[in-house]
Amino acid sequence: NYRSFISYAILMKKKIILTFLTFAVIGGQLWAQQGKVFDQLSMKSSILNSERHFAIYLPPDYESSSRDYPVLYLLHGAGDDQTGWIQFGEVLRITDKAISEGKATPMIIVMPDANSGQRGYYNDISGQWNYEDFFFEELMPYVEKTYRIKKEKRYRAISGLSMGGGGSFMYALHHPELFSSSAPLSAYAGPLTIENLKENLNRNGNGNYSEEKLDNYFKNHSALELVKNMPANKLSSVRWYIDCGDDDFLFEGNSLIHIEMKKKEIAHEYRVRDGAHNWTYWRQSLPKVLEFVSQAFHQY
Repeated sequence: NYRSFISYAILMKKKIILTFLTFAVIGGQLWAQQGKVFDQLSMKSSILNSERHFAIYLPPDYESSSRDYPVLYLLHGAGDDQTGWIQFGEVLRITDKAISEGKATPMIIVMPDANSGQRGYYNDISGQWNYEDFFFEELMPYVEKTYRIKKEKRYRAISGLSMGGGGSFMYALHHPELFSSSAPLSAYAGPLTIENLKENLNRNGNGNYSEEKLDNYFKNHSALELVKNMPANKLSSVRWYIDCGDDDFLFEGNSLIHIEMKKKEIAHEYRVRDGAHNWTYWRQSLPKVLEFVSQAFHQY
């Protein structure tokens, strides 16, 4: 009858509205789970006398909260720039997923550009490219003032691949007081011998330096030498996660550092998986890195 029809219509309307609201809530939750990346940010560097680009990942709840976040500095390899981890490393998708699954804490990820002729993250021996000085004296203070970043050692980590893996070693070895964790991936660990350093400089037409200068530079820019000579208490104040594929051409340097850390009884994670020096390997590494650095942020 007519009344039954009206009652049924009202019931169906309520169900449709409830279903719509349910999907709206679910849709809102899915939308809220997405972080944001900005890959063409820049700042002026007086040290490098240039405009320096960087990219940043902001976690899903950054805009809806007022709290401060831990930070991961994520360094690219030779031939890439600040967009490498975004375009090829899929940092947005992988980090959002790790956070949504509870495997990583919400964090800010800073990805600087150090390409510039592939001179990299070190201060070079000529003194004409002091990128490490720029990183610590200009970039880090700038981003940690501009964004809501926690500034204590516990909440700061560094990682990177290849050339950036070398930067991850170097920065944490030079400044263990600043980083809770370092996760070099397929790292170029600097020259393994002083002969390697001389060969590299001569190859680039840049070899006219005194033996004393070469020796000092080698001791300060070979990750293996730094690990050998650094006091154990400083080395162990950083949590280390070293990851390199078994078919990677940089395997030797990473394995030698692992052996040296074992000799000195430095706690560290050392991972060797099937793989080579490529983005397929590093995309698989990133979720583990995020989980590892989050353990320090949370102090599990």
